[in-house]
Amino acid sequence: MITQLHTNRLHLRQMKESDSAELFQVWSDPEVATYMNISPFSDEKQAVEMIQVLANLAEDNQAIRFSIIEKESGTIMGSCGYNYLDYEHARAEIGYDLAKAYWGKGYAAEAVSALVDHGFTSLKLNRIEAKVDPRNVNSIKLLEKLEFTREGMLRGYERAGTRDGAGVENIFNDLYMYSKLSSD
Repeated sequence: MITQLHTNRLHLRQMKESDSAELFQVWSDPEVATYMNISPFSDEKQAVEMIQVLANLAEDNQAIRFSIIEKESGTIMGSCGYNYLDYEHARAEIGYDLAKAYWGKGYAAEAVSALVDHGFTSLKLNRIEAKVDPRNVNSIKLLEKLEFTREGMLRGYERAGTRDGAGVENIFNDLYMYSKLSSD
């Protein structure tokens, strides 16, 4: 499996433990974490643990997550990747997050386009999916700009995390299912 991709402005490289400090800055931001179904991280050790989980999935060829690095500055601005890879059915789910300082500048579209292109050409996928919280307007705009199709609503699909520290339980979020086919 390929461990890096390049675009005009970005270098996508498989996450490594040494990325933890910069990724912690992204994942500890409540606005970034809101739609990631995680509570904002409060300690860099959580970022290390997340990177280790993702590395184990990559070793088993079930997923791969990349650090999104701005080529010019070398700064890690977020992450993206295939949250799961299903080779039997030639499909994958993508996910992405970006530090607020980089929102609205086309970086997410550039990174996701690289994932989609790689998925269809190199991985020979037929279908790429993205599940999005209906309140995540920016992500919805991004997927629609990249010509993903909204297939419908996954009702009560995902248990909500404890975002406010109040121990939220038995609350489930709806998610939109978006997809793009290699034939689109």
